[in-house]
Amino acid sequence: MHILITNDDGPPSNQSSPYVHSLVSSLQSAGHKVSVVLPNIQRSWIGKAHLVGKSLKPTYFRPGPLKAVDGRLSNTGTTSNRPLPGNSDDEEWVLVDSTPASCVQIGLYHYFKARGPIDLVVSGPNYGRNSTAVFSLSSGTIGGAIEAAVCGVKAIALSYAFFDRNHDPDIIAGASAHSVKVIEHLYANWGNNVHLYSVNVPLVDKVGERKTLYTEMLQNQWKSGSCFQEIEVPEEEDQGLEEVETAMRKAEERQGRREQGQEGTGSGYDTPTGNGHIRYTHKHFKWAPRFKDVYQSVDDAPPGNDGWAVKEGYTRYVGWPLVRSTANMMAVSRHYELTSCMLVGLRAN
Repeated sequence: MHILITNDDGPPSNQSSPYVHSLVSSLQSAGHKVSVVLPNIQRSWIGKAHLVGKSLKPTYFRPGPLKAVDGRLSNTGTTSNRPLPGNSDDEEWVLVDSTPASCVQIGLYHYFKARGPIDLVVSGPNYGRNSTAVFSLSSGTIGGAIEAAVCGVKAIALSYAFFDRNHDPDIIAGASAHSVKVIEHLYANWGNNVHLYSVNVPLVDKVGERKTLYTEMLQNQWKSGSCFQEIEVPEEEDQGLEEVETAMRKAEERQGRREQGQEGTGSGYDTPTGNGHIRYTHKHFKWAPRFKDVYQSVDDAPPGNDGWAVKEGYTRYVGWPLVRSTANMMAVSRHYELTSCMLVGLRAN
């Protein structure tokens, strides 16, 4: 297959993108032609957004050798503003200063034509799980896969669910090898009316010997209120000299209008009802979601959903037909068990 890879974590990095090089290498070792277009920085939680009005500028990433160093996979490479010459044999990926969805567009239509048609888009592996509606509907990883699907290309969103940040090289390599088998099986047995699959692979020992389940997505919500924490700041903070001067001039103008009997009721002055405009307290907002809402919803739900499967250490996948509302993406109701990558139907609801 010719597979286009994108993600929402950006180029290989021990801090924010520790898995993508391992997957690319595993797919290449399995004989697949792999083309790579990634965001140039982390773009998590951005969904299927595009940066409207922005002209995109690519740079070019040359991955270093994939090897274990001090108990971790190396995630090194160099970036250049210009691509390698045509006679170079070195591997090179494209980085785009935009979102996963935009990377898919750029990869499908603006590069790789000489390599032949792209058969499948794989978005990921995400640094962390993408199970349940709360995570999935915000995911840049899944957003990249949705973009491919609306372009008429089969897509798989792949996420690695970690339970600690040990990042054992053997466990990551095992997850990537297992992912290749799952990807190959899904592509060869694509479901009717399925436009993309969301796959979660747990980073556990011998993951290929554990179950792989087709599940439904758990429908959950934020229960604890805002995902942002309020931070009080001094009143004068964030005010530039121009803003301070403008406020002074407006106050002076308003006083002058009153003195001249010209108060009026136009926008920006008094309201027609005389109740006055609302006043605000200046504050900042820090991203601080309460993930316990997600984990509690998994604990409270009966077995069989995607969150439960990941919690139990199983690989799970969900098929999304795009004809359904994005806000209610439930999987078609078939459940499968995959052991040693042999698909066996358990039941059909």
